[in-house]
Amino acid sequence: MKRLIAVLCLALAGCAGQVAEQPEPLVVRVEVPVQIPCRIERVPRPAFAVDSLPIGASIAEQMRALRAERLQRKGYEARLEGAVAACQ
Repeated sequence: MKRLIAVLCLALAGCAGQVAEQPEPLVVRVEVPVQIPCRIERVPRPAFAVDSLPIGASIAEQMRALRAERLQRKGYEARLEGAVAACQ
């Protein structure tokens, strides 16, 4: 039993003398996207032409207002899309 303990101690002492080489630390740059809050002015909603029509307006007046509103909405949508694109 004493011999076994002596052999194990010698084996462990032999392992303690060996120093394992450690590789040098490697610096790696990792780019991580960070969320940034979008700070853009709110696009004001225009007063659309149909909203100002009186209740008893004629068909011709309603059609003129609807055509004008279509152009207004296209401009409004373009400004909204520009604001969204600025935040991406």
